[in-house]
Amino acid sequence: MENVNATIDAFFADYEKLFNRSLKEEVDVEKTVKSFAGCFVEASPAGIICGNNDDEFRKRIPKGYEFYKSIGTQSMTIQSKKITALDELHQMTKVDWSAGYRKKDGKEEVIDFSVLYFTQLQKGEPKIFAYITGDEQKVLKERGLIQ
Repeated sequence: MENVNATIDAFFADYEKLFNRSLKEEVDVEKTVKSFAGCFVEASPAGIICGNNDDEFRKRIPKGYEFYKSIGTQSMTIQSKKITALDELHQMTKVDWSAGYRKKDGKEEVIDFSVLYFTQLQKGEPKIFAYITGDEQKVLKERGLIQ
């Protein structure tokens, strides 16, 4: 299990770097796509969304980063993570994130939040097949980052 934990730990360290590079430089669509399974599920207070890792997903990735840039997102930092092996192929990882923003008035804002990610090892590589989030839109509104 130590090798699996090291693999998952490295995966999320790379995912964090990928997110931050995509905020500051060109979005690496292909590397983002490779982080996800062929289909995946998002669960949040807004409902359940089923996604396919297809051309439409590829088109949505840059749009997602453009949204984050437009609201002043400066960084996404992993504060901690807890990896739970579910069996030899599946893991649940609770990632505690800290997001840094610069508001339109120049003030800095930090929002801490958690996401539960479910991964499956496919040919030794983790792939996200599900994740559970809080109410991102509500928090962004409360903090004055969106209307």
